[in-house]
Amino acid sequence: MDIYLIRHTKTDTVNGLCYGQSDVALADSFIAEARLIHEKLPELSADCLITSSPLSRCVQLAQTFGKPVTLDDRLQEVNFGDWENQRFDDIDADRVKKWTENFVVTSPPNGESFSDLCRRAGSFWDELVANKPAAQVLLITHAGVIRALFAHVLELPPANAFKFRVDAGSVHKLQFINDYIYIHYVNL
Repeated sequence: MDIYLIRHTKTDTVNGLCYGQSDVALADSFIAEARLIHEKLPELSADCLITSSPLSRCVQLAQTFGKPVTLDDRLQEVNFGDWENQRFDDIDADRVKKWTENFVVTSPPNGESFSDLCRRAGSFWDELVANKPAAQVLLITHAGVIRALFAHVLELPPANAFKFRVDAGSVHKLQFINDYIYIHYVNL
């Protein structure tokens, strides 16, 4: 099974905005960025399965592939709770510092930690590889989820997942064969 982890394209947000599970608009460059993503992928197989985060920035990209799209809440970005749709500069600096120093296990108020996200994404992954639903799978999601999936697949300490660069519009290919995961490329 060839599995492509695809991060949504650039958003139309201000720098420093905390927008994990908030629905935000895509940048005006969406059509050109989506075209570049299509060019990075091989021809889609007849049985290609497309699963997307339900947030519109992912759904809009998923729909460009012209195939049915399944939505799964486990592919949503980390929940920033009370900090959603606020600029980090506008949040109490001591609270942000406490969170950034311990983000793996500490969550923003009413939000989730990176470990929470890893468990959620890991649950999705385990179900995917157990069911082997198609020879080719596209997962349209977010940077945090992609990092969480890498931590899960590679059995990394969650903090080490942030050593992976995950650009907007990037594609990451994994292959699941005979109960083993191969990483073909990251951040294409």
